[in-house]
Amino acid sequence: RHMFSHLIKIAITIGLFALIFRKVDVADITGVLTTANWWLLGPALLLQVLSALVASYRWYLIMHTLKFAGRPYFYLKSYLKGTFFNQALPTSIGGDALRVMEVAPMGGGKREAFYGVFIDRIVGLVGLTLLNLAALLWHPILLEHNAPVHYIILAVALSGVAGIIVLALIGELEWLASNRVTVLLYNLSHRFRAVYRSPRAILQQLSLSLLIHLLSLITVFLIGRGVGLEYDLIVFLVMVPPVFLLTILPISLAGWGVRESGMIGLFLLIGADRVTVLAMSLLYGVVLVLASIPGMYYFLLSRRHTAGETA
Repeated sequence: RHMFSHLIKIAITIGLFALIFRKVDVADITGVLTTANWWLLGPALLLQVLSALVASYRWYLIMHTLKFAGRPYFYLKSYLKGTFFNQALPTSIGGDALRVMEVAPMGGGKREAFYGVFIDRIVGLVGLTLLNLAALLWHPILLEHNAPVHYIILAVALSGVAGIIVLALIGELEWLASNRVTVLLYNLSHRFRAVYRSPRAILQQLSLSLLIHLLSLITVFLIGRGVGLEYDLIVFLVMVPPVFLLTILPISLAGWGVRESGMIGLFLLIGADRVTVLAMSLLYGVVLVLASIPGMYYFLLSRRHTAGETA
């Protein structure tokens, strides 16, 4: 079953790139890359790594709230290993599953670890959604070019905020705890409310989430400027978050193909050059892989340590 799912992802990834390159000449991509400002890629890579570091600290705070043991360094290593699995390894074991398995012995087992990892994802989506919502309201650039798309993205952002509110309120419905299926939502809501237990905790988690995604979006902005997309940062705050949301869908390998299609589709609405946008998206994918390399180091180190214990 896992192999079949993996083959489908490979097929979708190849299919999306085949469609993209029907309208793009490889020589044109090469031309954009050869004239790119490569000096901006260094800072972009550093910002993406910093985003992962901040994200690992946010995850530590969430798991600490849920009574899991472990120091921030443990969660840093585990988060980076998860990032490596998500970005660089075409495996059936995702980075989130790896994190669940690693953190489970530190607290209440795999189910509680799953709740923690899932909440970490949700909190991240909250930050991304709010950032996108603020940018849409501050600079409604899509209204000038394609009003329906603007309102669709706005509706998605508002729906995300509404969904978070609903998740928090589900914990008030005691009858959900009596059903084997709905009890999962009930428990998830209670864990989520524990993370957002006070105004200080809400402010802390939201600030970290906003910072994480802002760093990633500045990364895309720097890469975009490097290849010749002369748009202000606010434009990237409007256009890129919906693409990030699309790549969460597990339908391709590490979001490849989906990210490129989404970037091209949205940036074309404001008159951007297709080839330049594709070059930006491909370079961002490369930056994501490079930023995951520390996770490869920690993964190999843990394997060596495990092998040494069993020898």
